[in-house]
Amino acid sequence: MTAILVTGGAGYIGSHAAKALARAGFLPVVFDNLSRGHEWAVKWGPLIKGDLHDAVALDAAFATYRPAAVVHFAAFAYVGESIADPLLYYHNNVAGTLTLLNAVRRAGCASMVFSSTCATYGIPQKIPIAEDAPQNPVNPYGASKLMAERMLADADAACGLRSICLRYFNAAGSDPDGEIGEAHDPETHIVPLALTAAAGGQRLRIFGNDYDTPDGTCIRDFIHVSDLADAHVLAVQWLLAGGRSRAFNLGNGRGYSVLDILGSVERITGIAVPHDRSPRRPGDPPVLVADAGRAVAELGWKPRFTTLDDQIAHAWRFMRNMAERRPVGPGRNRAGAGV
Repeated sequence: MTAILVTGGAGYIGSHAAKALARAGFLPVVFDNLSRGHEWAVKWGPLIKGDLHDAVALDAAFATYRPAAVVHFAAFAYVGESIADPLLYYHNNVAGTLTLLNAVRRAGCASMVFSSTCATYGIPQKIPIAEDAPQNPVNPYGASKLMAERMLADADAACGLRSICLRYFNAAGSDPDGEIGEAHDPETHIVPLALTAAAGGQRLRIFGNDYDTPDGTCIRDFIHVSDLADAHVLAVQWLLAGGRSRAFNLGNGRGYSVLDILGSVERITGIAVPHDRSPRRPGDPPVLVADAGRAVAELGWKPRFTTLDDQIAHAWRFMRNMAERRPVGPGRNRAGAGV
């Protein structure tokens, strides 16, 4: 089996990508320090417990498994935390990526798929957002991802390291088989927070109800995590076939509001979602929707779980499975959700 090094593969999206890679016939070799990932989520290949800043550990991973490509997820991804502690984000997301790139170059590996984000665009000038839209991030998280994209572009020009940057919008849902799913602590994503509130946990906090949208709440493009995983497999295959460096948006091209999420949660669970309203958060755009036509046309990517109810039903199934092992009690989820 062809090995693929998956940094951050014990995390939410990384673990789903590892499962998809294994299903496609690859050996996903997870490299993760488990600071924010979960050992139980590594099921389809070996786990190397290592830190992205440890060049020796990275070199050993490359020497042992000789991966044909790297899929790079290892990053911190809380917008609020990045604003409160920007240097943490530049150290982890930028300096960590630099250490990884040097290891990739030493190993002679020429292909990397990078987990990027729509946060690199900042406040959009046009909806839907295409890949050629200006990238003007408004928080350190988005800035750190944009810096990594720039490093990849420069590495390609200087030494031929080809890369695919996948800029995805709001990841949601869980593995349809129920084996893995979303389990952050603290949790900031609206779908698990709304489900937790419905299950009797902390009340959901909605940020802003006066946006210029049909119901006054933010609108976001939600993409199923398994569809994201499929796109990473296609990106690996693109690079291994000799494809050039490219950036792709990943989204469904349709927006749902915060109140749409609550309605779907109530349909799936049969339980009303207790919630409170708070003022807007600074920097939250009213609408973020992807133009993912390039990924469809060039990668051959086709999302399988496009309805909100599918995404929330899968997340609810996983949450109930997890509750049998780790009940969710009041106070676990410390952050509210606007999007």
